[in-house]
Amino acid sequence: MEKKGSHGFPVRDVREQFPALRRRYHHRPAVYFDGPGGSQVVQGTIDAIAGYLAGGGANLHGQFPTSHETEEMISGARSAMAELLGAKPSEIAFGPNMTTLNFSISRALARDWRQGDELVVTEIDHRANVDPWLAAAEDRGMKVRWIRVDPERLTLDLDDIEAVITERTRLVAVGLASNGVGTINDVARIAGLAKSRGALVAVDAVHAVPHFYVDRGLLNGDIVLCSAYKFFGPHVGVAAIREEVFETLRPYKVLPSPKYIPDKLETGTQNHEGIAGIKPAVEFIAGLGSGSTPREKLISGYAAIEAHENYLAEMIRSNLAGMPGVRLYQAPTHVKKTPTISFQVEGITPRQFCSRMAEEYSIFVADGDFYASTLADKLGVNQSGGWIRAGLAPYNTEEEAGRFIEAVKGILATL
Repeated sequence: MEKKGSHGFPVRDVREQFPALRRRYHHRPAVYFDGPGGSQVVQGTIDAIAGYLAGGGANLHGQFPTSHETEEMISGARSAMAELLGAKPSEIAFGPNMTTLNFSISRALARDWRQGDELVVTEIDHRANVDPWLAAAEDRGMKVRWIRVDPERLTLDLDDIEAVITERTRLVAVGLASNGVGTINDVARIAGLAKSRGALVAVDAVHAVPHFYVDRGLLNGDIVLCSAYKFFGPHVGVAAIREEVFETLRPYKVLPSPKYIPDKLETGTQNHEGIAGIKPAVEFIAGLGSGSTPREKLISGYAAIEAHENYLAEMIRSNLAGMPGVRLYQAPTHVKKTPTISFQVEGITPRQFCSRMAEEYSIFVADGDFYASTLADKLGVNQSGGWIRAGLAPYNTEEEAGRFIEAVKGILATL
C-alpha cells in the first residue's frame, strides 16, 4: 500500500526513488529546499546513465551495435521530451545547458536581422533569456525594448505592451515563470500579440517545467527552452523549436556536420550519457499520473505535483507572513506561482541566514539574485545580498516544511 501525505500525495514512495535524500548532515536528515537551483536526481536516471556507460558508449553514424544503440537512445530521449513539451521529436535539440543553447539560437537568428529591427525582453527574466538577445541586438544594431515589472505586484506590467511590441519586433523573449520570485507570467497573451505583429517568441521554461505541464502549442511559442537537471534529470539543456523556424535556422557550425534538424543545432559530440538519463526523468513525472497515453499521464502527474507542492508552499508562506522581521517577495494571492519562496530577514544577511540554516538545522536553502539580476536590482535586494530562496519539489514533505518553519523561528529568536 502507498504511504501518502496528509493530502493524498504518495510522497514516501516518491522519496524512495531519490537516493540523495538518504544523506545526513550534522547527524540529521538533510532537507533539500534548493530545487530551483537544481533538483535531486531520480534513481531511474542514475541507472540509465550508469547503464549507458557500462554497456559501451559510441559516437553516431557508426556501423556497429554501440553506435546504433546510442542513436536509438537519443531518439527515445527526443520522443520523451516531445511528449513533455508538446512538440515533435524532430523539433527537440540537446545542448550543454539552456544558456548555451540560447546563445547558439540567438546568434543563428541574428544572421537574418538588420539594423533598425527590434527585440523585446523582460525585467523579470533570468539573464539566460535576456543577455543572448542583448548580444544579438548589439551585434546587429537593433533596438531593445523592455516589458517592465511592477515592483509592488512582482508581475509583468502589460498595460503598454501594445507600444512595446511593434511591427519592427523580430522576437519577444519571455520567461514562463520567474526563478527569482515564482511568478507565472501570462506568456500566451504576450505571444498572441507578438504573433499578430510577425515576431517570434522564445520562452524560458526552465523554472516552469519542474512544476507544471508546459505545452508549447498552448503557449504559442516558437522556441521553448528548459534544463533536465531542474526536473530530476541530468545536466542537459533542451530546446523545442517549431519546425518552420528550425528549418530556416542557420546555426554556426563546422562544415561536415548535419544540415538537417534537429542535429544541425547540436554542434560537436553531445553528452550521450546525460541524454540517456532524460527519458527516465520524464517517466518519473508520468508515473505519478494516470491515463491511456503518455500525454495524459504527464498532465495528471503534473497535477499531482502541483497540488502537493502548492500545499507545502502555502504552509510555509502563511507562516512566514506572520513572522516579525521577515519580508516576503511574492505576487498577490490570486496570481499563480511556482512553489518558490523568496524572502529577506531583518538583522541578518541572506548568506549568513542560509549558512545557519545548513549548519544549525541541516536545511539547504540558497541566497543571491539567481541571475534574475534586473528584478533584484529594481527591488533593491542586491544591496543587502539578494534573496533567501526556498524551493519545493515533489520529494519534500510536510514534516520538512515544518522543520523549515521552526528553523526560521529559531534564527529569528537569536537576532
